[in-house]
Amino acid sequence: MKTITTVHETDFPGLKLIKRGKVRDLYDLGDALLMVATDRISAFDVIMPNPVPQKGEILTEISLFWFDRMADLVPNHLISSNVNDYPEACRPYADVLRGRSMLVRKAKPLPVECVVRGYISGSGWKSYLEDGTICGIALPDGLKESDQLPEPIFTPSTKEELGAHDINIDYDEVVRLIGPGPADDVRRLSIALYREGAAYAATRGIIIADTKFEFGIFEGRLILIDEILTPDSSRFWPKDRYQPGGAQESFDKQYLRDYLISIKWNKTPPAPELPPEVIENTRLKYREALTLLTGTPDAI
Repeated sequence: MKTITTVHETDFPGLKLIKRGKVRDLYDLGDALLMVATDRISAFDVIMPNPVPQKGEILTEISLFWFDRMADLVPNHLISSNVNDYPEACRPYADVLRGRSMLVRKAKPLPVECVVRGYISGSGWKSYLEDGTICGIALPDGLKESDQLPEPIFTPSTKEELGAHDINIDYDEVVRLIGPGPADDVRRLSIALYREGAAYAATRGIIIADTKFEFGIFEGRLILIDEILTPDSSRFWPKDRYQPGGAQESFDKQYLRDYLISIKWNKTPPAPELPPEVIENTRLKYREALTLLTGTPDAI
């Protein structure tokens, strides 16, 4: 049985750390970037004090699965996830990097989170209750929470710095931020990726209610960057227990959010310490998502 490891934060002397995100530590290797998925977990844009063991490995494995499956739809930033292919400077840290890192191309990220919703939930549900729209898109009357939408919709948001909340924007704002051509491309590709991912996941017993993609420009071309269709970037619901009209069970960090709501945390730092059972149940939910998607019981 594989040993369960935990990495809360990386520290690689000799490598140039350029950013710590909510989950990933990013290093500049000159011609490429090293992206390391730690076991940090955030909720309501606040990083929790307790990591979730194996989470970074699970996220990496799921992203690699989807990058391979979606390669015909859009190119992505992945160069390799095999530590033997990494530059020599990374070799002393191979044991930490193995299974939770990617060597990726240096793309210029677009300043937009490309959110696609196939079901109405979360902030989209709140927006719909207020005025019947999400990001300026009018929706049919009479929808219930967690209902499937007639068609997937593109509901972008800003990409804020760590600790700040992303802000929902309409398509015209995307055009203003990145231009009409790229805006049309990211909307079209985001919906295509969501449709493909949701259709496959449904055959594996998972509803992908919504998700977000990130794109960048590399050598003049639009490519997919960061992660793709993971429990951190998506709402995963068990298909056999789906019941519209309220919140759904999930394979993602909604379980953690629900716990934090139950203890009436005010959603501002510092975050509370998490009980061991909440950490373990979160880990198991992420693992179940990986197992269902890949069909490999012992993938991690």
